[in-house]
Amino acid sequence: MTTPRPLITTRFDAASTADEVVAGVDLSGIRAVVTGASSGIGRATATSLARAGAEVTLAVRNTVAGREVAQDIARSTGGRGGVHVAALDLADRAAVTGFVRSWAGPLHLLINNAGVITPGPARTPDGWELQFATNHLGHFALSLGLRAALAAGARERGGARIVSVSSTAHMRSPVVFDDLHFARRAYDPQAAYAQSKTANSLFAVEATRRWAADGIVANTVNPGGVATGLQRHFTQRQKDYLADAEAAGVFTYKTPGQGAATTLVAAVAPEFARTGGHYLDDGREAHTVPNDAELFDNSHGVKEWAIDPDTARELWTVSLGLIGGDDAP
Repeated sequence: MTTPRPLITTRFDAASTADEVVAGVDLSGIRAVVTGASSGIGRATATSLARAGAEVTLAVRNTVAGREVAQDIARSTGGRGGVHVAALDLADRAAVTGFVRSWAGPLHLLINNAGVITPGPARTPDGWELQFATNHLGHFALSLGLRAALAAGARERGGARIVSVSSTAHMRSPVVFDDLHFARRAYDPQAAYAQSKTANSLFAVEATRRWAADGIVANTVNPGGVATGLQRHFTQRQKDYLADAEAAGVFTYKTPGQGAATTLVAAVAPEFARTGGHYLDDGREAHTVPNDAELFDNSHGVKEWAIDPDTARELWTVSLGLIGGDDAP
């Protein structure tokens, strides 16, 4: 019988903030991309990275809002590392390609933070379900396109990291390979979101397996409950579900800065410098729970289906087929 390895812990917890995680950390010379950085957790993540001296690119759909945020970050941080804005719509394949082609030089941190929630069925021009297309496939294509830049960053600084933002919602659904885009089953926005968040975690597992030799590791984080603009399209059922979860003590709402803390742990903490494929919650690696575990009883765990290596390989292959990409194992 194999003895389970100890989970990776840090000195941070649910109450920690992103600024506390980067306190005393010098990120001068580090180049970072943060998707969805014009509000909420992404903005808090970008601000703390810049405060620690990183050069941060805000990859956003709304560049007007992005420029306003960049100016605010520059003012609040003294413009230490530099803050840039670049257009990126993760649901638009051409936009992702354009972002990748415009990137020059090494990259050390890729924070796949952006996400969407839809109240009803919505599709991309390719016919893909919008939440899966944006939250997973867009970030998958972006990461694939920036792999060479990340490898260059790893050679330059001894390692590069990818952080994918998942959610406790992953516990509601595995990746349903025989109907990824709800062509045959009734559309459920909660299930669609959950599937995309499971995919975020599986991406980190397989990206680390494939790219660790290049010095690139990927980890997944659960930011916890944070009231952001992402929730503006919640159905009443979703709002009721959150209210019930909060009343049951499943989670306590965090500030954006607290929500970004675990992202920063995965991005800069030494404990995760050379190890990937982990799912982090409240500043540390989460425990694994069975796939039939109830969410309310296991809100700080990760389901087996979200970190299974065989499923991660299958998702990678399927995703490559959808985007028309090419990546050696």
